[in-house]
Amino acid sequence: MQPTVAVVGAGAAGLATLKALADADLPAVAFESGDQVGGLWVYEAAGSPAYRTLHLNTSRTRTEFADHPMPAHWPDYPDHASIAGWLASYADRFGLHERVRLGHTVDRVAPAPDGRWTVHADGPDGPTHVTVDAVVVANGHNRVPKPLPAYPGTCTARQLHSHAYRGPEQLANRRVLVVGGGNSAMDIAVDASHAAARTLLSLRRGVWVVPKHLFGRPSDTLNGALARRLPWRLRQRLTQAMLTAAVGPPARYGLPAPAHGFLQDHPTLSDGLLSRLTHGEIEPRPGITGFDGDLVTFDDGHADQVDLIVWCTGYQIDVPFLDPALLGDGAQTLPLYRHVFHLDASGLAFVGLMQSTGAAFPLVEAQAKLVAAQFAGTYALPSPAVQRAHIATELRAARDRWGERRPAMRVDFDAYLAQLRRELVEGTRRAARRAGRVRPLHPTVAR
Repeated sequence: MQPTVAVVGAGAAGLATLKALADADLPAVAFESGDQVGGLWVYEAAGSPAYRTLHLNTSRTRTEFADHPMPAHWPDYPDHASIAGWLASYADRFGLHERVRLGHTVDRVAPAPDGRWTVHADGPDGPTHVTVDAVVVANGHNRVPKPLPAYPGTCTARQLHSHAYRGPEQLANRRVLVVGGGNSAMDIAVDASHAAARTLLSLRRGVWVVPKHLFGRPSDTLNGALARRLPWRLRQRLTQAMLTAAVGPPARYGLPAPAHGFLQDHPTLSDGLLSRLTHGEIEPRPGITGFDGDLVTFDDGHADQVDLIVWCTGYQIDVPFLDPALLGDGAQTLPLYRHVFHLDASGLAFVGLMQSTGAAFPLVEAQAKLVAAQFAGTYALPSPAVQRAHIATELRAARDRWGERRPAMRVDFDAYLAQLRRELVEGTRRAARRAGRVRPLHPTVAR
């Protein structure tokens, strides 16, 4: 009998997992809390952080699924509506809709007495549960905003997290302070510079701001070409030199100098930010020191009155349906073999629980294929000791490159994609050597 699988989430990661499981002829069902597939890319869906001006920040050809390319006539950086529609067309093409239970919020995933898993969900017709051989957690990690930071003093300006931002009309005619250095912060600051009475951008640490096009090409394709030939340290030096030659250092625009080298954090891509800074439409500020009513003070002594603060301060990983004992010190430090397989919980895998230097979609597609092969028995994991050794080695390398900024989750897009492809080949060979000695059900390790 083929193992049965439950998938939590039907965004990009969940859909890629369903497709891979279908290819392996494995019965599967996905539970999706929204009323349509597509996850975070569905504008105005419950829990989605998408805003009206949102576009991809990785280029089309570096973002698309290998099994479902985006239309060649699309622009290099499509908008959120195009991506949501493309994900829906992916589900249409591969018959995935019938495997998704919409409007079902998973509230508990727990081991069953027989070694399988029970999945409890609250749906339109009340609670439901299934018992399956394996579970794939694919619910993403950009749904639950981090708590707003606390600073000395009392702030009377309106405050919102970027998760609640929907469009420039929220910024119109206000004195706006945007806090953060990620892609959302840059997008919102640019929006504000066209709609607000005044726009300030506060960064407590420097970031590398990359135009979406360099030398006439999508900028991430240049690094991708280098990645196939060079180690990341050499890529870093070459890319920094190209970036500095093309646009100059961040300090040229009044931004703090990055303390880290390029490729040692998620890149921030923006075509509009540097232009709006040079036109004075966005005013850079360092980190915040405190508040006094509507007055904000900064590390350099500046003090400015603001009406609205948009905190682009990131998200916390939330998997409330899992027993905390399964997560150890937390999901962001959870040791997973190849960032996918739980070391101790048989039949529990994660797709999308990583932070990439580039796009996520090709990586979750490759992770999903690995998961499906393991559940089908055509791929076998190495021994627990080998898995732990690999995790320890990768964590040391990640800390050397990224420091303590979620090192257990960090992956280099090109290197990790190549690693997953090699892993599938190597694991298939392991499975072939062990053929006949284990049933392809749901064990974490083939014995």
